[in-house]
Amino acid sequence: MVTLDPSLAIVPALLALASAVLWGISDFGGGLLGRRAPIFGVLLATQGIGFLTAITGMVVSAERPPAGVDLGLSALAGVLAALGVGSLYRGLAIGRMGVVAPVTAVLTATTPAIIGIAWQGFPGPIVFVGFGVAIVAVIIVSIVPDDASDRPAGLGYALVGGLTLGLLGVVLSRVDLQHAFSPLALIRAIELVLFAAIVGLGRLPWRMPRSSLPLVVLVGIVDVVGNLAFLTAARTGDLAIAAVLSSLYPVVTVILAASLLNERMTRSHAAGVALAFVAIVLITANAA
Repeated sequence: MVTLDPSLAIVPALLALASAVLWGISDFGGGLLGRRAPIFGVLLATQGIGFLTAITGMVVSAERPPAGVDLGLSALAGVLAALGVGSLYRGLAIGRMGVVAPVTAVLTATTPAIIGIAWQGFPGPIVFVGFGVAIVAVIIVSIVPDDASDRPAGLGYALVGGLTLGLLGVVLSRVDLQHAFSPLALIRAIELVLFAAIVGLGRLPWRMPRSSLPLVVLVGIVDVVGNLAFLTAARTGDLAIAAVLSSLYPVVTVILAASLLNERMTRSHAAGVALAFVAIVLITANAA
């Protein structure tokens, strides 16, 4: 972890919040795309745009590709990302969203938080309470009504997705700070290869309508920038704090759905959003 000047200690927390906002926007856009096109087409298109964005960032910043340990960590992150995203989408497709979404979100937050505490120690009682409030907020906001009670729970996919996405954050936090865009480019490349292999071997539909191209570009770019913000937050600040703050992304998705798609925000969702803001105050109080 890079030690910041005390006056800049709040920056990693703000970057983690930025990643939550950007991931929430990305998930919202990805959800819209998923209503218009095959899911593997959405994954291939958005990850492809993300790859091009990361490569462009590498060229513009004259960043060298990762080597040695950083190369291995980035490659591992690519496999974890593909497995995590694939498990999440599979679980949401065949299981009950009210089970899959909250379990995945909580494990994605708590896995790196627990590991971060083991590495860096307890961040303080107020911040620790903030962790708990944030996890409760994620659960409340992620839960959506599910009328298809005959569906399987999809708990297995949620467990795999949450654990692998949580480990992804841990792995990325160990990559040298001089590498920003290059690990993301390698991760996207590995995801593209794996998703393309699945589509090819399974002969699955993937073609995207041209009308979806602008949204594909937006989602791909926003997702990469969100990952870049989380990378910087996790490697310059407290990993546990970065993990929990970034996990508040479902709040953004719910707000966008309510405001842009006129989806009704229930009282429980509104309570979850309010709790998320309480969590932000508690967690960032230690860095202020």
